[in-house]
Amino acid sequence: MKNNYPLSHRSQEPESGVLYMVGTPIGNLNDLSHRAINILQNVSLIACEDTRHTKIIMNKFNITNNLISFNEHNSFSKIPRMIKDLKENKSIALVSDAGMPGICDPGENIAKAVKSEGFDVICIPGPCAAITALISSGMPSSSFIFEGFLPRKKIEREKILSEISRNEKTTIIFESPHRLKKLLKELLEYCGGEREIEICRELTKKFEEHIGNNINNAISFFEKQEVKGEITIVIKGIIKTKVLDFKESHLKKELKELLNAGLSLSSASKYLAKKTGIKKSVIYDLG
Repeated sequence: MKNNYPLSHRSQEPESGVLYMVGTPIGNLNDLSHRAINILQNVSLIACEDTRHTKIIMNKFNITNNLISFNEHNSFSKIPRMIKDLKENKSIALVSDAGMPGICDPGENIAKAVKSEGFDVICIPGPCAAITALISSGMPSSSFIFEGFLPRKKIEREKILSEISRNEKTTIIFESPHRLKKLLKELLEYCGGEREIEICRELTKKFEEHIGNNINNAISFFEKQEVKGEITIVIKGIIKTKVLDFKESHLKKELKELLNAGLSLSSASKYLAKKTGIKKSVIYDLG
């Protein structure tokens, strides 16, 4: 069970009855740390999203160990077995296909379950696409918002896009290659073409690429080519300004009339944005 003494006084890693959340490379395999290699080599077993992917890392560093699958499809059925292993004084390493486990994957579920049983969860730091993209973008990084993958459902997605449009902090999001062009058009609608943005593709890999510097330029860049690779997007926050050229009460009244006429909030906001020159996100928030 839980060891209640400082980490500096702990025995040599890995310890029994501990879950290790191990950061793995997001592209360049040489980013795997010596500490991570030691953990992966010496724990009782490794839980991973895709055993085939993890074997590539293991072969690169001559690591031999037992692997079990742990992903979004089977995580809840595997958690009881992993807790049982910890109770039997085994040690477990959890890895994702790339980066830090627990970021946009079921790692957070096992971490919560293990801690609730009184066992230690120790993070072995490693690469993270979100932080790598943020640092290389040159945008403000002392305070930022990470959204991960945006929701698919229309209402939830519009809510997040509206929030991004008025964020004063830098925003980081993930997107799949085949949905990037659609997202850029949405960002154009909500944030405007001059909003500063950087799209990071294939971070740490041979064909790493950084595309910017605003939404208009990004759309033009990808317009006539197929998007490939892992995508991380960094969006600069806005400088807070007040909307002075309209009376909010009048705008709310007009918006209400359009909604009563059967338009959706999104369509009504879009119509009024074109009519008044006010950002759609500002009008949307009045609904």
